[in-house]
Amino acid sequence: MQSSRVFIGLGSNLGDSVGQLVAAICAINDLEGTQVVNSSSFYQSKPMGPPDQPPYVNAVAKLTTTMQPHDLLRSLQKIETALGRIRDGERWGPRTVDLDILLFGEETIDTPDLTVPHYGMAEREFVLVPLFEIAPELIMPDGHPLSVWVSRCSLDGLKRLPSSNRT
Repeated sequence: MQSSRVFIGLGSNLGDSVGQLVAAICAINDLEGTQVVNSSSFYQSKPMGPPDQPPYVNAVAKLTTTMQPHDLLRSLQKIETALGRIRDGERWGPRTVDLDILLFGEETIDTPDLTVPHYGMAEREFVLVPLFEIAPELIMPDGHPLSVWVSRCSLDGLKRLPSSNRT
């Protein structure tokens, strides 16, 4: 089977956020036909949405997978549920873990449950900076280098966590 290069955005702001992201990366690596090739440092960021929530811890993982995009999405949602994610309908609310498919090979997907490239990626420093850390040579879907996207985003409130916090 053909494998695809995929980038996953990870975020958490409830409970042991660093521990949740470590557990999520391990669970992703355990998916059939999937291998985590690299993961970024962890970054603390301001929450999107309601301001009365804790800061987020974010990262990006690069993986290869033989799974199809919607199968991977369902598997990621199962990991979220196993790690305590409760889907209460609140958009951008606090959560134990959030796993988003950012890029799936060269594919463009626009279905009711999956949009790839991820729709808000270009404005999110907590996605772009960790993505740049592990894939600085990446050319984005609009044909521009990732470095151009990073240069256009605000880094306000983004802080790289010490590596000792990752384990």
